[in-house]
Amino acid sequence: MKAARILEYNKPLVLEDIPVPEIQADEVLVKVKACGMCRSDVLLVDGFFQGYGDIPPPVIPGHEITGTIEKIGSVVPKAASFEEGDHVVVSPGWGDGVCRHCQVGNTHICPNVRWPGFGTYGGFAEYIPVPARYVIKVAKHLQFEELAPLTDAGLTPYRGLKKIRNAGGLGPDRVVGVFGVGGLGAYAVQYARLLGAGATVVAFARNLDKLAIAKKYGADHIISIKGKSADDVGKELKKATGQSKLDAIIDCVGAPEMVQLGFALLAISGHYADVGFVGDRIDVPLFPRVSGEQTFHGSFWGNNADLSEVMALAAEGKIQHTIETIGFEQINEYLNLLRDNHVVGRAVVRF
Repeated sequence: MKAARILEYNKPLVLEDIPVPEIQADEVLVKVKACGMCRSDVLLVDGFFQGYGDIPPPVIPGHEITGTIEKIGSVVPKAASFEEGDHVVVSPGWGDGVCRHCQVGNTHICPNVRWPGFGTYGGFAEYIPVPARYVIKVAKHLQFEELAPLTDAGLTPYRGLKKIRNAGGLGPDRVVGVFGVGGLGAYAVQYARLLGAGATVVAFARNLDKLAIAKKYGADHIISIKGKSADDVGKELKKATGQSKLDAIIDCVGAPEMVQLGFALLAISGHYADVGFVGDRIDVPLFPRVSGEQTFHGSFWGNNADLSEVMALAAEGKIQHTIETIGFEQINEYLNLLRDNHVVGRAVVRF
């Protein structure tokens, strides 16, 4: 099979032919039809995650995976109702099944988690072995290139906004800000409308083309933050919404300067959910967080239940996409474009 592999960090992926993997008795072999390209793939290639745990090469990146079932392991339960040829998406976060996080369904934050695309096998290859419990069947009318990004770009902000909603941060009298309108932010705008219970949605970004996408996807207001102070942005926010502070923020960037801006704009008892990590450190004043009783939510990827809900929304035609489909041989080119922030929406490798 074709595979794009990390043989050495901080070097381009090596595109080569390797054997199709065997599967364990409890696994299925997924024939990859499409795999989204994520900034996390760039971070992986650039060695970022080596600071948090050793991932020895060779590594096949790619974690936004969809395809068809090619082969089914011998002990996969008949109750799973899998058949060869079924269209599926691959869930992130393969847990050990016994920790307290796995027991409540949050396998993606298991302390012994395995993630597709962060080890021997990933979506930048034609086949991947997957534990059967981590594939979800999807409607066959959905396009593979649109399904792939929903397993991360379309999943991660969904869980983040659910956290804010469940904490009481959304409602008809609230203003929610979406920070960054890249691969994740374009979906976050849509979820803010779907889950916001009437909240006003404001998108913030530097790139005018990305802000135009946010407006197209339902943002009530868009504000360019390029070259502007927090006071300047607050004044524009008040002109647009009648208030200079945000009741809730979903941050799809996670850059230090974006976090500082966000907390400067966060209202009393506001909720801040960060799903991005372009940076790796934050430095914000502590007293306003304590005296204003603000809440910071770390939110990482999503679990099977979250992904099933996203798939249901997609099947109902409630999610729009900005997709650029590319070929296998273009992977390194588009990793460089992602590295330089030149991709609008999501690039998807189509096999």
